[in-house]
Amino acid sequence: MKEYRQHRFTAPKGATQILLVRHGESRAASLENPFPLVAGQGDPELAAGGREQAQRVGERLRHLPIDAIYVTNLTRTHETAAPLAGHLGLEPIEEPDLREVHLGDWEGGLLRIKAFDNDPIYQQMQAEQRWDAIPGAESRAQIHARVERALNKIAAGHPDQLIVAVVHGGIVGHILSHASGSAHFAFNGCDNGSISQIVMVEGKMIIRGFNDTSHLLETTLNALPT
Repeated sequence: MKEYRQHRFTAPKGATQILLVRHGESRAASLENPFPLVAGQGDPELAAGGREQAQRVGERLRHLPIDAIYVTNLTRTHETAAPLAGHLGLEPIEEPDLREVHLGDWEGGLLRIKAFDNDPIYQQMQAEQRWDAIPGAESRAQIHARVERALNKIAAGHPDQLIVAVVHGGIVGHILSHASGSAHFAFNGCDNGSISQIVMVEGKMIIRGFNDTSHLLETTLNALPT
């Protein structure tokens, strides 16, 4: 009798596997101490907890056969990538097109304050699932154009390789919602220091994981409802 077993996923030949790491927690926002700006976007450094998360990401991934590490032009991704890069002896590659969603008039940490206050525009943004409800913010089409350009460039440069991209929560959410065809904000809100996974091959994208925080066990348990 011929038997047909189930098998674990194997990446297709020529595919690029990308681990999407959300940066560690950045410092708190306040009206009195807004974030510095880089190219018009808020650029806070990591908080103490974020530095601990970066160390844990590095320990979690250091034994994998990672071929390259990508970061954005924003400080928090460089700081998050540093422990892993040190373990692997790799120099992170900067890819500005993977930077966080531009928040227009709500840059510098103001989004967090508006969200806390449940501002009417914040409510509209969530209800309509579009960032550009915020005055001056990027549209989904603008975000997609640059993110797709960056991912295609990475995939073209790294066939049959495993890549880490340290990015931002809004970008992880955009990539996975596009790949799955889901509601635009369905994958927003991944945890700081979390790991998601996609596989890119022949212009297509496969989702293999979302918001893995097993290396942040204490943080994960503290976030569970009681």
